[in-house]
Formats: sequence, C-alpha cells, structure tokens
Amino acid sequence: MTATTRREFVESFLRFDSVTGNERAVQEWFRERLTDRGFETYTWENDPELLADHGSFPDDPTEIDATERPNVAGVATFGDPEAGPTVVLNGHCDVVPVERASWSSDPFEPTWDAAGETLTARGAADMKSGLSACLFAVEELREQAGDTVDGRVVVESVVDEEAGGSGAATAALSNPYPFERDCAIVAEPTDLRPVTATEGSVMVRLGLQGRSAHAATRWRGESVLPQFERVRAAFRELEQERAERVTHPLYERFETPWPVVAGTVEAGSWASSVPAELTAEFRLGVAPGETVTEVEAAFRDRLEILAAADDWSIEPPTLERFSVQFEPAVTPQDAAVVETLQAAVAAADAGPVEPTGATYGADSRHYVEAGIPTVLFGPGTIEAAHFPDEHVAWADVETATTVLADTLTRLLECDCISRSR
Repeated sequence: MTATTRREFVESFLRFDSVTGNERAVQEWFRERLTDRGFETYTWENDPELLADHGSFPDDPTEIDATERPNVAGVATFGDPEAGPTVVLNGHCDVVPVERASWSSDPFEPTWDAAGETLTARGAADMKSGLSACLFAVEELREQAGDTVDGRVVVESVVDEEAGGSGAATAALSNPYPFERDCAIVAEPTDLRPVTATEGSVMVRLGLQGRSAHAATRWRGESVLPQFERVRAAFRELEQERAERVTHPLYERFETPWPVVAGTVEAGSWASSVPAELTAEFRLGVAPGETVTEVEAAFRDRLEILAAADDWSIEPPTLERFSVQFEPAVTPQDAAVVETLQAAVAAADAGPVEPTGATYGADSRHYVEAGIPTVLFGPGTIEAAHFPDEHVAWADVETATTVLADTLTRLLECDCISRSR
C-alpha cells in the first residue's frame, strides 16, 4: 500500500460518524477492506448475558446495548500458523461525541494542515489512525517476510471502547476464533511509547437534598450548592492524600496520578428557586494494584465522615455506583511482547523505549484479565483525544506502522512467546 493509499484509507475511515452506539456502518466498511486485502474475516456480537456476569458491567443484561454493533477482525496467516504465535493487533472504531461549535472544521471531514503533515478529525488520534497502522503493518509484514515466518496476526476492530469495552470484553471472555491468542497490542495513542499499565476508574453518582424556597426569601431555603462544594473539597483532599500514599513506579511522572473529576452536575429546577436537589457524577481513578471496590469504599467512607458532621443539612448525601467500571491492568515488563516491542521502538528510533503507565483505561484490561499479555502502543497523543480539533501527526502513523511491522516480524521469527497449546 503506497503512502497516498494509506492516507486515503485513513481519510475514508475518519469520515464515518461512528460515535459509540453508531458503529455498524463503519464496521461493515472495515470488514470489506479486510476481505479485499485477503484476510479471513470474523464477526461477533456483544453478549449481554455473558457481560452481566462480569464485575465491570451492569448486572442487568437489558442495560447492555448489543444491537446492530458488530465487532470484526481479519486474520492473516504466515508459513505454518501452528508453528508460531498468534498476535492480536486491536483497536476500537467508536469515537466520542463532538461539540461542533468548538471545532474549526467539520469533525467528520478529515482536514490536512497546509504542509500536509497533520490530520484533523474526530478519531484521528483516538484511535482510527492507530487501528489503520495495525492493518498497514500486516501488509508490510506480508511484503517483507512472506512465508519466511510462522504464525498468525489478527487485526481486530471492536466497538464500545469509549463506554466500557463490551466488544473487547466479549472477545476476551468468549474467544471468537478457532485458535488461541498468545499476546496483543492495543493501538491507543501513546506517543509511540510502550504502555504496560493502565489505570482503572469507578463511576459514582452523588445525590444531595436541600430545601427549596422562593429566591426573594432565599434564607428560608437550604441550597445544595454549598453542600456540593463541601463534598467536592473533601474528595479533592482525598485525591491529594491518595496521590501521596498510593504509589506506582510507572506513574511517578504524574502530579495527579489517580484523578477525581465531577463530570456532570445537575442542580435546581427553576431560576427563581433555591436549588433543593443535586446530582453529580464522579469518575474516581483506581491505581494498578487496587480494586474498584476498594477505591469506592474509600470515597464512601470520606463522605460518611462528612455527613456525620453536626452542621449537615436536611438529609445525608447518597453515593451509588453506576455505568461501567474500569479495573486497572498491568502487564509485566519482561513479557516477550513488551520486550520485542521495545526492541522495535529502539530500532526505529521512535522515542523512549522504557514502558510507562497511563492514567486512562483501555480495552487491554480485558485481555490481561483473560491471561493474554497485552501492551499499548500507537501514534498520536492522549492530550489530543476527545478534544476539539483532534489531530495526529502523519509521520507518527508511518512510524507506528514501521514499529508494529518490525515487532510482528521479530515475534514470528523467534517464536519467543510462551504458549500453552
């Protein structure tokens, strides 16, 4: 595939408005592209019954959306596929919603800068460029190695990563392929640096109750807003305490390694009334080595201490878990897939080779939990993801392709993956 063809492929990929829940059209397109390139394709649907038994997902299967959301993959075989490892290159096709007024161009019409070096569109960084690089890398492997190596490579496009990863979780829990998987690389935007640890998160909903009153006599009411500020301050204090107390060597570069964010706040019902009810949704960071339940308990305990104060108002606050939870995940740095990726990064002079941790969650956790060593590596930066004018440097896409192709070659040549089959 020429450089021009690669650019056209990514441009076509980015034109799909594949906001989470609306992935069918782009997945059908991606499957056709895999078929056109000689991959053996597989398709699977999310399994609500299976996911409901998993601690990260809602207990009620009806709360898990699996309709018209296919996951697709293409398998390329080399030499004797049974004599070598099976490597999964994973990416997600879904993107987060856009606030069009904040963009300088149409989010779903790829735009290049004047020099043709930077590509702007929703999903450019997170992570259609990375998933495309996975496909490009397999095509490079075919051209360079052919049947001189043994094994399989799976290029996997999954849905729902942004909302919890039901596509990857279904694949991890119920293998959609007639063969085992030995390791995986997830092409998240990592600044071309290996990431072996991902943070977890727990989503909790805070409820506060005050007393309404006419705005003209506001002193007769009890506003929930000061209550919320007290809770937010207490959570911020605990966030700082945890940053000092809970440590991990891969997270020393972060000033706030386990961030706490109130992502949504809804209060009041009328501009001329004292707000008597408030609901806020928090995302609480979970460090590698911790569990979602432990962290939730720590914040719940802090809230109970606050609620026990004599000057608390009408009713004590409530805190309930909701939505999908992200458990943290760590792959040992001496895993063969990590060390092989490091060697390829060094050979390409792509950037730092030492693994680091990420303060976000990723689909890698599902594969790690299934016993599949998994590392994150891809073009772009997380600082551009979910932002207006999301972008990626095209040189990074080309470098990621080179590194991934070299990693695959090394893995299939040396057969250095320890396999149980």
